[in-house]
Amino acid sequence: MSEKNYPAIPDPEGVERVYSELLARAPENKMAPRLDAVARAVEILGDVHRAAPVIHITGTNGKTSTARMIEALLLGHDLRVGRFTSPHLESVTERICINGAPVPDATFVRIWEEIAPYLQIVDAEMTSRGEPALTFFESVTVLAFAIFADEPVDVVVLEVGIGGTWDSTNVADGVVSVVTPIGLDHTDMLGETLAEIATEKSGIIKPGGFLVSAAQDPEAADVLLASAREKEASFAFEGVEFGIVSRELAVGGQLLTLRGLAGEYPDVPLSLHGAHQAQNAVVALAAVEAFFGGQRQLPEDVVRTAFETVRSPGRLEVVRTEPLTILDAGHNPHGVRASAAALTEAFKLSHLHAVVGILGEKDALGMFETMREEYVDASDGTFRLYLAASDSPRAIAPERLHELALDAGLDEDSIEVFEHLDEAIATAMENALFEQESAGVLITGSITVIGEARTLLAAHEQAKTPGAEAEELPDELPAEGAYAGSAGAASASTLAAAAAAAASAEPDELLDGIMAELGGESAAGSSLEDSLGLPLGDSYTDDFFGDADSEDDADH
Repeated sequence: MSEKNYPAIPDPEGVERVYSELLARAPENKMAPRLDAVARAVEILGDVHRAAPVIHITGTNGKTSTARMIEALLLGHDLRVGRFTSPHLESVTERICINGAPVPDATFVRIWEEIAPYLQIVDAEMTSRGEPALTFFESVTVLAFAIFADEPVDVVVLEVGIGGTWDSTNVADGVVSVVTPIGLDHTDMLGETLAEIATEKSGIIKPGGFLVSAAQDPEAADVLLASAREKEASFAFEGVEFGIVSRELAVGGQLLTLRGLAGEYPDVPLSLHGAHQAQNAVVALAAVEAFFGGQRQLPEDVVRTAFETVRSPGRLEVVRTEPLTILDAGHNPHGVRASAAALTEAFKLSHLHAVVGILGEKDALGMFETMREEYVDASDGTFRLYLAASDSPRAIAPERLHELALDAGLDEDSIEVFEHLDEAIATAMENALFEQESAGVLITGSITVIGEARTLLAAHEQAKTPGAEAEELPDELPAEGAYAGSAGAASASTLAAAAAAAASAEPDELLDGIMAELGGESAAGSSLEDSLGLPLGDSYTDDFFGDADSEDDADH
């Protein structure tokens, strides 16, 4: 009996060991501009990158959500699907999925152990020529191809790491090349203009293939179109060959009518929020139509089921309703603006408490400027920032984030700085509970912050159930509170009501409970820290009682 016929047995120690070996290689943000190392690795393994046809995805924002939507549509056609995306939120196995689920630990470990000796051969060849050994991302890419060949899968949905032309995934020959919206990101590696970045991303378009592109700035669109014509590839652009006919808010997300390459699809429920997710949906639809030849319409029931059930963790993901707590992986100005529009449309909050951590290579100043424009200048509500850093060595220090937020024009009085992420989250959630109107917490800025926040909040949920065995976290964390829309998500009105739940209690009741907890008395019911799921920061207790022994945050 093959391994895949056995129940998946968790092997976190084995996965951690493999992950440590991968991390010992050059980091994924230091990828060399080359393809020969990965090409040699997949060749020596028997051309594993050609084991199944590939739908290849690049772009600046929306790649992972689009990949998940493409996967859902393909699964609806009873195909076995491999999906490779990056980075991961909590476990490295999330990067390599089979039929929508992270590859089993045992498979991940076994295939790595099988290919490792061959990767060492490639390492030796590279270093003998004075070139770097295979990097982290190059090695994970090869591992993904090997796992997909071993399964095997019928089709691979492949997301680039950075760029396109020199990305490790570009050893594959995508039959469909998908380009999501292009913006300014990774400018140190891809170029400083949209045309330069589009040129790099157009590298995934293959001769005789099929380009499917989201609507682009004309500067980027011209580059993509020229590349497709040069390579004699078919092409379709959102707004020309396909597009969104209509979009309206609905229970669980939004209701769409989409025009694909081969026909129109009315009344399509999408379980994700925001105009940008509607755009991702129609791009995914056109990509799958193109994969099947572009001439026939997909079954409407398959399309509806796929979009109604698709999930995209860390993308406006609701993880709690009291207080309303949302995770969003926006990590550049374009992503922040798209998320802000969706958040405003779907949740209609009067008070937003944003926990933000950003990585060093990102445009932090631009992100803060966008937050000011969207959440302060264009809003009548209040906006507070809680700055912290993830555990990533690439994370910007909270004190530096504070300086950048001030440079962006945000008010000093609206900013708090924290040494630890859990304290920032707890304080933001506590403050949201005090608001007398609809309030919520947004945790955003980087994938690393989102991943750590999910782990912190999920660990608390597990601790609240004594005796429960540890289980692998689902892609979508259950939100607290009893509600469900048609797609398992709350409607905008339901979430807005949940966000204001604390306001329905008498102010004295809320204050008495928290003061009792801080004063060492037992408040009725669960403790505040239990309720929030995280420790309160020292800065909160200092505000009420003072602490002569505590140091200023800036000195930590």
